[in-house]
Amino acid sequence: MTRRRRRACTAATLAVVLTGLVGCSPEPAAERSPATVADTVDWLPCPEEARQRYGTVPDDLSYHCASIDVPVDWSAGPASPTLSLALVRARSAQQQDRIGSLVVNPGGPGVSGIDAALRLALGERSGGLPDEVLRRFDLVGFDPRGVSRSGGIFCGDDADWDAVFGADPNPRDATAFAESVRVSQRIATSCAARHGDQLGAYSTHQTAQDLDAVRAAVGDDQLTYLGYSYGSLLGATYAHLFPDRVRALVLDGAIDPREDPVTGSLGQAAGFERAFDAFARWCADAPRDCPIRADPTGLLDEVTAQARQAPVSTAAGRAATPGWIFYAVVASLYDQSGWAPLARALAALHDGDPDLVFTLADGYTGRDAAGGYDGLFAANLAINCADAEVDLSIEQIRQLQQQWGRQHPRFGPALAVGLLACVDWPAAADPYPVGPAAGAPPILVVGTTGDPATPYEQAPRLAELLGTGVLVTWEGNGHTAYPHTGCVAAAVDAYLIDLTVPDDGLRCPA
Repeated sequence: MTRRRRRACTAATLAVVLTGLVGCSPEPAAERSPATVADTVDWLPCPEEARQRYGTVPDDLSYHCASIDVPVDWSAGPASPTLSLALVRARSAQQQDRIGSLVVNPGGPGVSGIDAALRLALGERSGGLPDEVLRRFDLVGFDPRGVSRSGGIFCGDDADWDAVFGADPNPRDATAFAESVRVSQRIATSCAARHGDQLGAYSTHQTAQDLDAVRAAVGDDQLTYLGYSYGSLLGATYAHLFPDRVRALVLDGAIDPREDPVTGSLGQAAGFERAFDAFARWCADAPRDCPIRADPTGLLDEVTAQARQAPVSTAAGRAATPGWIFYAVVASLYDQSGWAPLARALAALHDGDPDLVFTLADGYTGRDAAGGYDGLFAANLAINCADAEVDLSIEQIRQLQQQWGRQHPRFGPALAVGLLACVDWPAAADPYPVGPAAGAPPILVVGTTGDPATPYEQAPRLAELLGTGVLVTWEGNGHTAYPHTGCVAAAVDAYLIDLTVPDDGLRCPA
């Protein structure tokens, strides 16, 4: 997602695609068809999945994998063809007084829930979930439809994605902006060519019903769920559709489902501006860790301007254009642990060495050493565009680019240009339903005041929308809070295990 590759566990991607999307209620929750999955799910040992990613797996931890078939279109009933969802279940040998399964979604959309579960199951000493939680639950992850092992979406070729990420995030002249339009349209056309009529089926509305099929597959009458970032949107949609099937939901890095694409993108631009300002303040107070402490903002502007004229290249000839610098910055602002690497990368770039910039940017974009991409952004694109139409013209987006550049100069233009991704998308949208979780038990909504990707303002709004939402606030920096801050972890653990609900409005200091 590397520096624990955070993108792989709590991502909310931005700039070429969107995270804050609008929804409407196509039909009342009571009319949704219940998920039905055969009782005989064939779980097979799969320790190799974890070994390939993390090396040695503890002897007291077992992994089993399975797949289930779900309708491509839940509203079509038995007439719908099916697709296969891949699942993993992790179980500790220390398990006692088992409560059930804890299903996790790491966000994105487009991030693998299987990969997230593999890591989170390793326990708190390895950056995973608290051991007490793992002793009471099986940990279950699934790759949502269109993601990785569940029929992963691939659109565009590697050169297209290089063009997307390497392009100037603020194309100044009409020629550069027109090229951004062409690349966006080329990728959309590729998505339609490869995925055909199924392209519109990768929506959150469909995935929320898949989530109920996962609940049934693991044998739980009610769902216990941990959703990060986009996973909070998925969880909120589930709670609205199936409130009587909720045991406990933790929605960390909350997204307000009522935000339209423009509002959501503008909010992210503001969030990343605040995060960069926090990085700059830290830099000024951290002389040992920040070699650019004299003027981090000025240095970023300087190396970006230089890259527009004559970008620095690696020994292999890869040019550190403004886009790659931008994504190195974005990658580093998701978590405070990325601030020191960002400072070193910008200092090295200023001195003529772009390697650290590419290390940060490639970790975020999913680009490997051979120049290939892992499909995360293609899935992100298809899911977001299936969720909501962007009712804007190309000319209106160009105007937003200029307007947002005045409001949020480092991130506003890129977030505006990112709106191009879903303009004239070659599949009909399937909006997710938005509304309260009427009849559901208390649902924990966790927000971080310095979250760049899902700005804090959305958390209290989501808690209010749900009707049963209970707000927990971490007064810190970074994207999501659980379980790496003790106060939040204590509240969430008690809720997941004992259904003990914290005081609404609990605030945890950094």
